[in-house]
Amino acid sequence: MRIETIRAAGDRPAHIRHDDLISAKGVSVVMARQLILRNIDLSVPKGSFVSLIGPSGCGKSTLLKVLAGLVQPTQGSVSIAGLAPVEAARKRMIGLVFQDANLLPWKNAVDNASMLLGIADKSLSRSDLRARGQEMLELVGLGDSAHKRPNELSGGMRQRVAIARALALDPAVLLMDEPFGALDAITRDSMGQSLLEIWQRTGKTIVLVTHSIDEAIHLSRHVHVLGIKPGRITESLDIALPYPRDLSVTEDPEFVRLVVQLRTMLRSSHQPGGAS
Repeated sequence: MRIETIRAAGDRPAHIRHDDLISAKGVSVVMARQLILRNIDLSVPKGSFVSLIGPSGCGKSTLLKVLAGLVQPTQGSVSIAGLAPVEAARKRMIGLVFQDANLLPWKNAVDNASMLLGIADKSLSRSDLRARGQEMLELVGLGDSAHKRPNELSGGMRQRVAIARALALDPAVLLMDEPFGALDAITRDSMGQSLLEIWQRTGKTIVLVTHSIDEAIHLSRHVHVLGIKPGRITESLDIALPYPRDLSVTEDPEFVRLVVQLRTMLRSSHQPGGAS
């Protein structure tokens, strides 16, 4: 399938600055002869918290995988701190968290948390790895559960271990694909607040894929809306609510206004983008 290098009407390029940690320029992806993403321009400043939101099937997860180097763009380029994503991942600059925690059932929490670091750095001793794993479990609020195996942990606790595992690499970028999507509403709220606190403490650059309007506004500095057929950025919204934020921010009139605005953007994003 041939991709024309012409941006269709309705596509909205994000402003790209030279100091952005993540930069995607003109990214298109074709899979099985289907155009999944079209002419994506995305910039993420260092230390920012950005959410990607859009209807099911719009290519949010595919875009995240492109940023991670797991999917190669058919057209366009992506850089993480000036490096190709595959090279950035090789340098342990990228941490990944998915909806499924994917913990090893025979390992306890501290060993799961340090597992990827042990694979990445063979020079570290078992005691060094466990110390790092324990440090990250403390960061995510699971310091007292280091000895527990996954079957002894709740869904929210397993996701905390998955976040600790990603953070153990000390990545510059944390890419998160619906990490709280399988959790109940109360646990999801709690996890979102914990993630916000972790971000504020570590200064990591976070890109979060979510279906939740409230979650996107509560956590993010910037929200990018993806449209469908094909996936493309149709709108971008800056969230000017001051940090630190807690769940009480959802009662703020400005939060409510932003929810209405983002919902309107999402309704528009459900309209197909036409042929490219």
